Amino acid sequence: MSGFRTTTVAQEIIRRNGVVRAGSRSVPEEVPIAFSYGGSTHAVMMGTPADLEDFAIGFSLTEGIITSMAEIEEVTVLEEGQGLDVQVRLAENKEDALRARRRHMAGPVGCGLCGIESIEQAMRVVPDVSHVQMTLTPEDITAAMAALNGAQPLHAETHAVHGAGFFIPGEGLIAVREDVGRHNALDKLAGAVMRAGREGSQGIVAVTSRISVEMVQKTAILGSSTLVAISAPTALAIRTAEEAGITLVALTRSEDFEIFAGAERIAIGSAADVA
Repeated sequence: MSGFRTTTVAQEIIRRNGVVRAGSRSVPEEVPIAFSYGGSTHAVMMGTPADLEDFAIGFSLTEGIITSMAEIEEVTVLEEGQGLDVQVRLAENKEDALRARRRHMAGPVGCGLCGIESIEQAMRVVPDVSHVQMTLTPEDITAAMAALNGAQPLHAETHAVHGAGFFIPGEGLIAVREDVGRHNALDKLAGAVMRAGREGSQGIVAVTSRISVEMVQKTAILGSSTLVAISAPTALAIRTAEEAGITLVALTRSEDFEIFAGAERIAIGSAADVA
């Protein structure tokens, strides 16, 4: 836990229906969050100062630094001036491997690829999850998003953060994480799923943001075969989902949604029904 607040109260002037008045609103905090491995800073992200151990574990997973919880020996959060330094101690073999491939990046909110040094790194090959056997109903899709929408206390307070949830059909929503950055929220979720001892292949990743290519990449690295979102995907996200065998569902609104890839996992009826 850090001493940083996740929200603050901002004074404002409100104009509604032609009437002007003074008011106040809760707004989310965002702070620099550094990830350090072996005493050296590897990345600095702007994010919400909450669930930082989950963030460190999920970031380490989706960046390819670790593949399992056993490869992290300790996570320590230190306050450093206006920000936080999340120090991660890796198993010795992982420390050596990281030193060999170390790169530095600075990622402002909303830009998950800033600082990557080559096109090859941005267009990395992601795991193939086409082998994951999962049959979903339309009700599973709508239930996942409905559960996520009702389990975001920070968004309910501020209306200014993204959410990511992990939904297991027949069990429900087992984890939700929030952040001002959509990539950060998904990294935090990945860490929470790992810490809970669950496998990504067991459930659906649901997010409240648009689907960029990195959201697809992170979902595949977690091992989940289905990504559901409230907003639309990019063309590259669709192509990446197809290549990785991910079912991509977007523009979910109540019982309505659109499937952009991997429709075979969702029992939506015969071809005549969807023609």
